[in-house]
Amino acid sequence: MTQRIEADYLIETPRDPARAAEDIAGEQSSGTFVAVPGEDAPGVIAARARVERLELLDQSDTPALPGARGPGPFRRAAVTISWPLDTIGPSLPNLVATVAGNLFELAALSGIRLLDLRLPPAFGHRYPGPRFGVAGTRRLSGVATGPLIGTIIKPSVGLSPEETAALTRRLCEAGIDFIKDDELQSDGPACPFEARARAVLVEIDRHRQRTGRNVLFALNITGEIDEMRRRHDFVVELGGNCAMASVNSVGLAGMVELGRHSLLPIHAHRNGWGAMTRAPMLGWSFPAWSKLWRLAGADHLHVNGIRNKFTEDDESVVASARSLLTPLWTERPCVTMPVFSSGQTVFEAHDTYAAIGTDDLIHAAGGGILAHPQGPKAGVEAMRAAWTAAAAGEPLDEAAAAFPPLAAAVEAYAR
Repeated sequence: MTQRIEADYLIETPRDPARAAEDIAGEQSSGTFVAVPGEDAPGVIAARARVERLELLDQSDTPALPGARGPGPFRRAAVTISWPLDTIGPSLPNLVATVAGNLFELAALSGIRLLDLRLPPAFGHRYPGPRFGVAGTRRLSGVATGPLIGTIIKPSVGLSPEETAALTRRLCEAGIDFIKDDELQSDGPACPFEARARAVLVEIDRHRQRTGRNVLFALNITGEIDEMRRRHDFVVELGGNCAMASVNSVGLAGMVELGRHSLLPIHAHRNGWGAMTRAPMLGWSFPAWSKLWRLAGADHLHVNGIRNKFTEDDESVVASARSLLTPLWTERPCVTMPVFSSGQTVFEAHDTYAAIGTDDLIHAAGGGILAHPQGPKAGVEAMRAAWTAAAAGEPLDEAAAAFPPLAAAVEAYAR
C-alpha cells in the first residue's frame, strides 16, 4: 500500500499542460514563483510533490473560468499528483490545505477540479470513521432488508415542539423507518432544540414500547463544537438514536470531534455542497470530498436523488452513492450509507435500485410521503411497495395495479 497521498485532477490551461501540472505540484509543496535558497536540500527534495500521470484530453477556444493568463486554446488534461505522507502526516485539515489549497487560484489554470483521492491506511488508523454505517444502522433500526424508508419533518420550520411531536407520532404510526429534522430547523426560540428533542423522543419511545420498532429520528445538533457535544449528550440521555450535522457548516475539525465523541449514528447533511461542485471545471467531485466526511465519522451522507429537484444529473448521483459503498481500505472499509432525497417519490425506486444494485440506503421523501392523497401511512406503504417491486423485478405499473396506495401515488406524483 502506498505511503503517498494521491489526488486526481481535471485541469484546463492556456499553457503546456505538463508545465501547468508541475506548477501545481510546486505550489502545493516546496516551490514558489522563484527559486529560493535551500531547494536542493535532501529533506526538501524528499518533501516535493510529483506529477505521477498526465493524460491529454480535449481543448476549448474559451476558458472555463476567468482570470487565466494567456491566450487560448485552453487545453484540458487528467493529472495525478502525489505527496509523501511524511510531509503532513495523517491529518485531514492539512490534507485539504495540500490537495485543495491555493491551486484553485493559480493563474496558469483556467479550470481545475479535484476528482478523487487515494490515502495511505494511516488515515484510517487515526480517524474514527463511521461507527454504525450500513450494518449498524440496520441493526439499530431493525430493518434487515430493503431500504430504510425515511422522511423529513415538513413544513421545514414554523412548527412548535408539540406540533413536531404530533407529526412524529403520525409518521411512526404510518410505519416509517427514519425521520429527520430539516437542516433549517435548529435551536430557534420558536422551536428550541431541547424542547423539540423531549417532545419528539417521547413519541419515538412510546412507539418502540408499543410495537418494538425503533424508528430512527435524526435530531439536528448542528452548532459550535461544545454545543454539538452538549446536544448529543442530551439526546443520549433521553434515549435518542440518531443525530444530524450539516458538515459544511460545522467544518472538518468540528465533524471529527463529533465523530470521536458520538455514541449515535451521525446523519451527515451536505447542504451547501452545490457551491463546491456546480461548475464542471472547478471545485470537488463527490467521491473525493466525501472521503473526508467518511473518515470523520459520517454514518449516513446525502447524495441527492434520481430525477432530483436540483441541478445534479442522475449519473453524478449514482456515482456518489456507489463511492460511499466502496471500501476505502480492505481492513478499514469506512463504508457510509447513502441517503437519497430531494423530490423523491415512488417513481424513483426502480431506477435507483437498478443503478446501484443494492438497497443499502435511506430513501427519504418529504412531499413524496407527506403529500400522498391518502395520507402519510399510504405514502409510506406506497414507497415500500415500490421498492419491493423494484427488488423483485416487477414493473411499477403492475405493482400499482395490485396495490391501491401505490396506484394513488403513481397518479399523484406523475410528472
